[in-house]
Amino acid sequence: MPGILIHLCAPLQSFGEHSAFTERDTHPRPTRSALIGLLAAALGRRRGAELSDLRSLRFTIRADRPGVRLVDFHTVGGGMPRERTVPSANGTRKKEETATVVTKRHYLSDAAFTVAIDGEPGLLDTVTAALRALRWPLYLGRRACPPAGAVLVATGLEDAAAALATFPLHRPRTYGTKTVVVDVAHDQPPDVGHPARHQLMDNPVSFGEYERQWEARTEYVTTLTMPAELCAGLGTDWIDAVITARGREAAA
Repeated sequence: MPGILIHLCAPLQSFGEHSAFTERDTHPRPTRSALIGLLAAALGRRRGAELSDLRSLRFTIRADRPGVRLVDFHTVGGGMPRERTVPSANGTRKKEETATVVTKRHYLSDAAFTVAIDGEPGLLDTVTAALRALRWPLYLGRRACPPAGAVLVATGLEDAAAALATFPLHRPRTYGTKTVVVDVAHDQPPDVGHPARHQLMDNPVSFGEYERQWEARTEYVTTLTMPAELCAGLGTDWIDAVITARGREAAA
């Protein structure tokens, strides 16, 4: 199926899957909701806009670096007049000295993901153009988590999901290793392998401000063994490897 590759890398990313109130979790990988929301932002769509075309896209996520889980002890409020503090469960207001709300916010630190997006060619052309000329800024799960570099890394692929097996990995090579194993998450049952299955409530129906809705879907996770020479390193080393890979694709 024709497609493109995008790359999500940042000091911090966070992809809440069942966040509630003061506990803001993160899934180990970008969720469908986060990916569709990212494309909607690139297209300049407002909350409540139709999502049926973006929901038709197929995402395959390769974890180049899974990152390290980090929990931020985060406080909100404090020092405000009592009438502006957060209401308690019984409807009263907290005193000024106890008005601070404590939350825990979970992040993936130093993670990197390469995502194959497959779908209808006309829609992919529209998405590709939007990623090259963003209407709104992109962020990786939260507004405080902008991507560290260019998001669009490969276009015009005959089979974007298959290209993940040969596209450079954004990680250093471990000395003496010949192969590396990475996790790959699919939103459709893969043709090969014995995937682990997870039920997620992350398939967005609407991002409307007062009518956000999601549907349940199954995430399928397999492993992919790749040659260690595909570990392209970090920084400019990885960028050079991506440029070389693009040249090979153009020549083909």
